[in-house]
Amino acid sequence: MSQHKLTLTEIQFMQEALTSDYKIAGIRLREGEYQYELSKAIASFQTEFYLPNVKDLIKKIHGEEKADDVQLIRKTQTVLKKMEKSGVTKILPKTKPWELQRYALSSFKFIDIEKNQVSFATDEQIQQAIEKIKSVINQQNITTLRTSGVKLKIYILAFMTLIFYVIMLSSLMQPIINHVIFAAAFSLSILCSIMLGKVLSKTSER
Repeated sequence: MSQHKLTLTEIQFMQEALTSDYKIAGIRLREGEYQYELSKAIASFQTEFYLPNVKDLIKKIHGEEKADDVQLIRKTQTVLKKMEKSGVTKILPKTKPWELQRYALSSFKFIDIEKNQVSFATDEQIQQAIEKIKSVINQQNITTLRTSGVKLKIYILAFMTLIFYVIMLSSLMQPIINHVIFAAAFSLSILCSIMLGKVLSKTSER
């Protein structure tokens, strides 16, 4: 199973699915039928904070050896499209052109076309997934703040370095060079350059 970092939109969608009440489904979700098995498989991935593609689902339901069965892939994709039209699943846009499309349940609880109430996760599993999402969002917020702080520091140091170089050049172009200004600007430009280099070096290591 390949790792995929969820986008903010995908995280928000997962939150909505986890907190959603029973949704009306336009198909039958009877245990033992393929759309039920697919929904159950997607739910198990989703509670683990992963959005599966068609091969992930086939591996889970049919085993590793069936993952490259072209006919089974096409059959599964057809059922998944039917499930999307019926409001059960959502086909997510590709983040990279060569990736397979991924799928998510629009809710973990449905009332199917036969008026049966169907749940694809226990209340405990749903609560655990909600807590995990909160943890990931908090971590992403911290990372975003850190990244913004580093970018701001880079911009300030680059700007200061440029200013001190301009002061040095202006000093050199004067009829009488002010050695104090030149020396101060030169020293500060070197200091800013060193600090900028260190910040950029730490950023590239992450």
